[in-house]
Amino acid sequence: MRKLLRTIFLIDLIEGLWVTFHYQHPKYRCTEQYPAERPKVAERYRGAPRLNTNPETGETLCIACNLCALACPEKLIVVSSERNEKTRRKELTTFTFDTSRCMFCGLCEDACPVDALELTQDFELASYSREGAIWDRQMLEEGPRPTKYKF
Repeated sequence: MRKLLRTIFLIDLIEGLWVTFHYQHPKYRCTEQYPAERPKVAERYRGAPRLNTNPETGETLCIACNLCALACPEKLIVVSSERNEKTRRKELTTFTFDTSRCMFCGLCEDACPVDALELTQDFELASYSREGAIWDRQMLEEGPRPTKYKF
């Protein structure tokens, strides 16, 4: 009999609606005002890549060893270099990183022996074209871009 009355008077539906409307109260809402207020990112978040530079000389720390490209499971890093005849060392000529295919796993960062490549906390990687997702050496050395939104 009790089950029949619950079915007739739609008690389960009313209880479900009460729970739904209870959580619609403004004190339970957690909306972020994104461009004005920056969201908190987890400490271990891996986002946009950056090539670190030596603060004293301003030159990149990358020694063109190609270990990051070999460690990348997606094969999206391309490193090319030339040998300097005076110093007998390889010098980095081009470094490209395709962020559209990157899984942000951090294997390239771990493989770098001189900590030249780093995955930063920046999460704004949107671009208007696929070519904008392929970052060259200059973009990687600049690091995270400043926010365009000013309020």
